[in-house]
Amino acid sequence: MGYFITFEGVEGCGKTTQIKLLSEFLLARGMHTVLTREPGGCPIADKIRTILLDAENKALSPLAELMLYAAARAQHVTEVISPALEAGKIVLCDRFCDATLAYQSFGRGIDRGVIDNLNLQACQGATPHLTVLVDCDPRVGLERARQRIEATSGPREERFELEALAFHERVRAGYLRLAADDPERFLIINGADSIEAIFAAISTLVAARIPEALRAVY
Repeated sequence: MGYFITFEGVEGCGKTTQIKLLSEFLLARGMHTVLTREPGGCPIADKIRTILLDAENKALSPLAELMLYAAARAQHVTEVISPALEAGKIVLCDRFCDATLAYQSFGRGIDRGVIDNLNLQACQGATPHLTVLVDCDPRVGLERARQRIEATSGPREERFELEALAFHERVRAGYLRLAADDPERFLIINGADSIEAIFAAISTLVAARIPEALRAVY
């Protein structure tokens, strides 16, 4: 069995940059790593991602949004995550089930029991061994995210970035609550530091947690 690492955090926290750096770091040390993301990660889930992140879909209800995330996750786990873990690989996923709790429960107010049940079905037994939470003030993160969106020539994935600051503050509080409830799984990293300092902390802490057997195989 492989090792499943997820990265979480509010918009613009820097987790996507950090997970890519960690993937390169592990690959350079001979560890077979699969880098993926949610929503998306495979063709069908990527199509669902387009719906979820398109700012034109303002009328999407919280429950419909939740169901789409669950559908994308079920396909992603089936096609990508479970096969990679079964092959003994290290899976790095940019967002996973904790994001649904933070955004749709703490952020949107959907009953957590409903989300827990959907996650149970969609994850199909795939549970993160380690979750890196890049913690960031939502005001700082949103400004970074807006700069990124303005600089990109691709689709403007900004439906969540256009939410009110109060929404993003609830999401951050949700992430911190999840981390407090499961301290053995979560690593909380200060997202206000420089990219280099954040990566130094993440690479050191994560390397120490990867099972020796996986390091030795590759």
